[in-house]
Amino acid sequence: MGFGIWDLRPSGSPIIPDVTTTATAHSEQSLERRLGPLDAAALIVSNVIGGGILFSPPQIAASVPSALAFLATWVAGGGLAFAGAMAYAELAALRPRAGGEYVYLRAAFGPIAGFLTGWTSFVAGFSGAIATSAVVLAFYLGRFIPAAANDAPFLSLPVIPGTLVLTASPQSTIAIAAIFGMAWIHLRGVGPGRLVSDVLAALKVAAFVLFIAIGFSFGQGDFSNVTQGGPVSATNWLLALIPVMFTYSGWNAASYVAEEVRDPGRNVPLALALGTGAVIAIYLLLNALYLYVLPVNELAAVNGSVLDVIADRLLGAAAGNTMGVVSIVSLLASISAMTFAGPRVYFAMARDGQFFRSAARVHPRYKTPAVAIIAQAVWSSLLVLTAQAQALLTYTGFAIILFSGVAVVSLFVLRAKQPNAERPFRAWGYPVVPGIYAVAAALILINGLYTAPGPTGAGALVILAGIPLYLLFRRGRPEA
Repeated sequence: MGFGIWDLRPSGSPIIPDVTTTATAHSEQSLERRLGPLDAAALIVSNVIGGGILFSPPQIAASVPSALAFLATWVAGGGLAFAGAMAYAELAALRPRAGGEYVYLRAAFGPIAGFLTGWTSFVAGFSGAIATSAVVLAFYLGRFIPAAANDAPFLSLPVIPGTLVLTASPQSTIAIAAIFGMAWIHLRGVGPGRLVSDVLAALKVAAFVLFIAIGFSFGQGDFSNVTQGGPVSATNWLLALIPVMFTYSGWNAASYVAEEVRDPGRNVPLALALGTGAVIAIYLLLNALYLYVLPVNELAAVNGSVLDVIADRLLGAAAGNTMGVVSIVSLLASISAMTFAGPRVYFAMARDGQFFRSAARVHPRYKTPAVAIIAQAVWSSLLVLTAQAQALLTYTGFAIILFSGVAVVSLFVLRAKQPNAERPFRAWGYPVVPGIYAVAAALILINGLYTAPGPTGAGALVILAGIPLYLLFRRGRPEA
C-alpha cells in the first residue's frame, strides 16, 4: 500500500486541538469532502436498517405484550432518535471532523471519555455488528447456495483451550469474504464506497416500501391486531426501549463522516434529519404490518427473522426466496455503512494520539483511512471465527445508549464552555428536546442496571477494559 501498515506503536505526536483548521492542516491526515447530504442520509438508512428490525421485534413483543404499547415503544424510540439526531446535528456542524461522538466527548469531557467511546466502537459497536451481520448474510445465502450456511467446522484452533477457539467453517468463510470484500471497496476511495452505499440504500428502501405497500394492500391480516391493548409495567416498557433504541442505532452515522461532507454546517444536519426521518417512517409502518399479520402474542413467539414469517403469511411460501434477497441486500447495505463509518472513529483517535499511529494515515492514492479500514475488518473477522460477536453486542448494547446520551449532554457542556462559538446549526427545541433525550437515556440505563445487571455489568467491564489501553497510548506524548 506504500506506507507503514504494520507500524503499530502508540503515537508520540502532539495531540491535535479540536479545531478543524488544525486537524486538516496536513494532507496526510485529512480526508476529502466529497459527500453530499443524500450520500450521508443513505449512510444513515443503511447503517440503521439491518438485522435488528428482522430479529428484535419478537423480543420487544415478549417484554411488551400489548400491541399499542409495542407500537408506542417504536414511536418513543423514533422520537428519541430524532431528538438525538438534532443534537448531533449541532455538534457536527460545530466540529465537522471525522469521529462522531468521539470528537464531542473528547471536547466536552476530556480525552479519556472520547477514548472509551472509540474503544467500545472498535471492540464491539461497529466490529461486532459487522461480524454478526456477515454471519447472518451467509445464513441467507444458504437459501440459494446451501453450502454457504454450513456451520460445520473444518478447522479449529484453540487459543485458550476450552474457553476461546478459532473455528473456521464454510459459513464463517463466506462471512469473512463479505467483510473483506466490503473493506476492499471502501478502501479504494470515497467514490466507490459512496456508489455502493447509495445503490444498496436505494434498493433497501425500495424493497421495504414495496413490501409494506403490498402487505397492506393485498395481504391477509386483521387491523384489530394493531389496536389490541393490555397492561404493561413501566419497567418492562423501559427495558424494551433498550433493544428498540439498539435497532434504531446508527441514526448518528452522518456525524462520523462529517469531515468528508461538503458544506457540513448545512448538509450534515440535513442528512441527519432526512435519514433518521426515513428510518422512523419505515420502522413504524413495518412494525404495524407485523401486527396486522400476527397478534402480538404470536409475534412474541417467532423464532428467527420476522420478515420471513410475515412474507410467508402474506404472499405464500414462494415469498421466502424473495425476502431472502431483500435480507441479503439489507445486510450488505449495513455492512457497507459500518465499514464506511467505523474506521473514521479510529482514524480520528489515531490522529489525536489515542490509537495506533498508522491508523491516522490516509492512503496516498485513494484518500481513505486504509489502515483503520483493514484493522476493523481483521477484528470483525476474528469475532466471526470466535463466535463472540453476538455476546459482545449483548453486553455492550447499552453502551450505545450510554455514549449517545453523554454525547447529547456534551451539547450542553459545549454551549456553556464556548457560548460564542460559531454554530451553523442549532439543535431544535434546545434545551428541552435534547434534555428529554438525555433524561430518557439515563432512565433506560438505570432500569437496565436494575433489571438486567448481568449483561449490563459485563458491558461496563468491556468499556472499562479500555482504560489500560488509554494509559498505554497516553504514555510518551505531551499533555492535552
